[in-house]
Amino acid sequence: MATTPRDPSPESTLNFAREGYRFIGERCERYDSDIFQARLLLRPTICLRGRAAAELFYDDDRFQRHGAAPGRLQRTLTGVGGVQGLDGSAHRRRKGMFLSLMTPAGIGDLTRLFAGAWQDRLPDWQRRGRIVLHDEVGGLLTRAVHGWAGVPLPESAVRRRYRELRAMVESGARVGPGYWRGRLARRRAEHRIAELVTRVRSGALPVPAGCALRVVAEHLDANGRPLSSRIAAVEVLNVLRPTVAIDRYVTFTALALREHPEWVDRVRADEDAARQFVQEVRRYYPFFPAAVAKVRRSFDWRGHHFPRGRRVLLDLYGTDHHGGLWSDPERFRPERFAGVTPDAFSLVPQGGGDHVTGHRCAGEWVTIALMETALRQLTTGMRYEVPPQDLTVDLRRVPTGPASGLVLTGIRTAN
Repeated sequence: MATTPRDPSPESTLNFAREGYRFIGERCERYDSDIFQARLLLRPTICLRGRAAAELFYDDDRFQRHGAAPGRLQRTLTGVGGVQGLDGSAHRRRKGMFLSLMTPAGIGDLTRLFAGAWQDRLPDWQRRGRIVLHDEVGGLLTRAVHGWAGVPLPESAVRRRYRELRAMVESGARVGPGYWRGRLARRRAEHRIAELVTRVRSGALPVPAGCALRVVAEHLDANGRPLSSRIAAVEVLNVLRPTVAIDRYVTFTALALREHPEWVDRVRADEDAARQFVQEVRRYYPFFPAAVAKVRRSFDWRGHHFPRGRRVLLDLYGTDHHGGLWSDPERFRPERFAGVTPDAFSLVPQGGGDHVTGHRCAGEWVTIALMETALRQLTTGMRYEVPPQDLTVDLRRVPTGPASGLVLTGIRTAN
């Protein structure tokens, strides 16, 4: 039996909070091992990274999601009772509900709403002369996904709803006021959307067939029962919240264009180059640090023991930067994806494995499509300058992004 390295700290939660995205990867380097044990949130935890680890982690015979995520994440980021905490046939049935929304036509409708909102906003950006891209894109995504999902959104409420959804994304790793803002935002949003679900079911709120609000409201579980209005609200938010969180990837896309200007003309002229660029943004820049599961039953793997009930973290950022998987992992090189279909267990910014039956994010296709749409807007739909500013990306902060939010000036429509 192999000896699994153990982090010597009696409680590593504060270290995780201080080190963020590099916590697992740096210890793997230190121990020369892609597996080690630590104590996190007062519980013994196994930390993993790499392709083999990802393939193991997404083995549903060995791991479960129910009861795995810390309560603070459920009460802010994912919601209690949502698809992320289900297993087996219950998970597959609920996942199928989300996948029914992810048709090429449906994704195309969302990207057109996003592109239209972007173009509609350009004259205002031009008049103002200066914008913070992260904040502005968040508003555009909020408008687009609410319209696409059939969730009513008055124009006067766009910024408020965006701040609410952003608080859910950012609060899980916060303490104090930041954490409580996320909990309050989720409570308010779930209450509001639960009322919409009730109105859809009664016929008081007509919404188009196939939109997320109606699909969730009409979904039946394996026993032929509709979801409770609260769980339905959680799942509607599991459409809205992750889509708005793509504001960070769009901001990273603009940052990558600024840092690698030699790619601007290439992505403008070549769809395949644009695809490569987007995949490398997803690999290179930090999105979510780790995924969590719980050991279903005790087993041994490569000489390491996994006891029943043990919490396990898979390092998503560290796997996407693993030197054994990626040549020059700390260099931004989109051409690494030329003619390559990314491996399901090597490129894992939104999880790994199978989209249909497994726990890989159902919204990954939406993410890529919206990033490609944003890339076209940034390279062919507008012109702008990036003035001097603090573009540092602090990997200790979760979630992170450029410190300035990426300020753009001199905005004008493309000729």
